[in-house]
Amino acid sequence: MAKGARVRKSDAIVERGRKVLELERDSIGEAAKRLGSEFTKAVETIAKSSGRVIVSGAGKSGLIARKIAATLTSTGTPATFLHPTDSLHGDLGIVGSADIALLISKSGESDELLSLLDHLKRLGVCTIVITGNDKSSISRHADIRLDAWVSEEACPHDLAPTTSTTVALALGDALAVALLEEKGFKASDFARLHPGGAIGRKLLTRVTDVMVAEKLPLLPDTATMREAIVQLAERRGIAIVVDASRVILGVVTTGDLSRLMEHEENVFPVPVTKVMNRTPKVAKHDELGSAVVYRMEQHGVIAMPVVDESGRAVGVVHLHDLMRAGVA
Repeated sequence: MAKGARVRKSDAIVERGRKVLELERDSIGEAAKRLGSEFTKAVETIAKSSGRVIVSGAGKSGLIARKIAATLTSTGTPATFLHPTDSLHGDLGIVGSADIALLISKSGESDELLSLLDHLKRLGVCTIVITGNDKSSISRHADIRLDAWVSEEACPHDLAPTTSTTVALALGDALAVALLEEKGFKASDFARLHPGGAIGRKLLTRVTDVMVAEKLPLLPDTATMREAIVQLAERRGIAIVVDASRVILGVVTTGDLSRLMEHEENVFPVPVTKVMNRTPKVAKHDELGSAVVYRMEQHGVIAMPVVDESGRAVGVVHLHDLMRAGVA
């Protein structure tokens, strides 16, 4: 194949992919415009429930249902996936009257889901549906309806679930995030549910976990740069000037020393109070390491004094230690 033909074919393939992404983007945008009081009702109903969210769907909608159940659970709303067919062969036993059912179906006419809906109604379970057909049987008999209608599938034959499943998934994410905020779910709660991996390290690691708390580079305000240089060399480039109560008065860094040496021939007798930064950036002992990393990067520092609730120096935190802990 000639080079020009290969380029044209490549461009055509990219254009096909772009059209799919644009169609799905536009469909999500249209769904966002249609979001209204039913969405509010769904969020408030789930938030007030003492039970779980039972999420179900058949075929491709079932795969979307599994992902929505996982997202709800990881953001503080206990949820589980229930296969509509298995529910009719014993698995319905996991459903309690306090649970909320979230059913997903593009057509709203899935036989499996209609059978499940009938049994859920007998149990007195509140039902929410995500469907592309607001006149369907499921939509008519559900308590709350979320509109997932799409004008067409991204599939060129308008057959394979593509755009419709994307919109259903986006609505599930919208539910999960709205519930997260409605319940006041915090980063610390997220960390508790994600103790493993990078997310857990970033959210669970606090300054006190990685700070240096012994042999701190502390100096009185009567010290000279001779004493500061010793601390800078032995304590990784930072010296902290404190009062008698260990309240921080200022900080001297190797950068401060370098600038001093540019205009002072003999730096040793210079008082630290003439060199120190009187408004240094500090870290609180109980704050998240990720927040400290952000400030370090923002202000171009590699070490910070750590203070307690009274503003007293209790440690030093270094960027390299935060990186080793997997926070940075």
